[in-house]
Amino acid sequence: MSKQKSDSGPAFVAMMGPVLDAVRHLGGSARPQEVYDHLDRALGLTNEQLAETTVGGAPRYHNQMAWARQYLVSAGLLDASKRGVWSLTEKGRSHPSLTPEQSVSLYRAAQGRRGPALDDDGDRGSSDADVVAPDDEVPAAAFGHRQRVLEILRDLTSAEFERFCQLLLREAGFQNVEVTGRAGDGGIDGVGMLQVNTLVSFKVLFQCKRYRDTVGPGTVRDFRGAMTGRADKGIILTTGAFTAEAKREAFRDGAPPIELVDGEKLVRLMEELEIGLQPVAAFRVDEEWFASFEREAGDKTGSRAT
Repeated sequence: MSKQKSDSGPAFVAMMGPVLDAVRHLGGSARPQEVYDHLDRALGLTNEQLAETTVGGAPRYHNQMAWARQYLVSAGLLDASKRGVWSLTEKGRSHPSLTPEQSVSLYRAAQGRRGPALDDDGDRGSSDADVVAPDDEVPAAAFGHRQRVLEILRDLTSAEFERFCQLLLREAGFQNVEVTGRAGDGGIDGVGMLQVNTLVSFKVLFQCKRYRDTVGPGTVRDFRGAMTGRADKGIILTTGAFTAEAKREAFRDGAPPIELVDGEKLVRLMEELEIGLQPVAAFRVDEEWFASFEREAGDKTGSRAT
């Protein structure tokens, strides 16, 4: 049975106006995560909503925001940057906030060029799997592996996941990475050194959370208390997600910041470092490129292959 859509289109259509407003609020340009964080607060998303994921393993609401961005690009309101920055075009800067009706119209206009309509998660005609929205860093065709990677990591034992995090940090440039994992050590699982340049280095403590659900602010506070006076920086890595309160606590004013690496970032880092993953080349048909030939033909007559 296929998913049902209302006359207003897939769920992500309702995100088009908020995404455009968020980029404008953030100064006309922003990294995707900045947009996500802003809208998480502006829309008042609950921890349960933030923890929802697509079958592909991406946070569902962030996936909808990314699809909304794609359609704003199609409408010429956001720039089609390939460098991971969402920015307003000249048209977008002068355009007022989108009404729900305008968002639906932009979606329908784009669908006229793209072909079959999308379902609520951006899938074309499939009710069996969610499709992750394309982003600026990884080809859309490569997203099917993410949920499988997280399943494998969550099935590891705690000790195995700690060794995985040790390797990941080493591959990311950390030196002298050791797994300590002593009982009663405030949740500190290991330590490493990050060499910033020839003159500057930081001692970093890390904690590994092999979770399926969310990590709350209490974990962040306890970890910060354990690292006080022992290191300059802390990292919490999890296969799950962090609550909005945990994110606020990690960067609370007056407290040492804690870097948070959730399951999505974990897989992205694996993609960047190409560990545990084998890159596969893929191609996407550029429908607009082919359409240009039809436009150039104009009123010329001729026959087409049938």
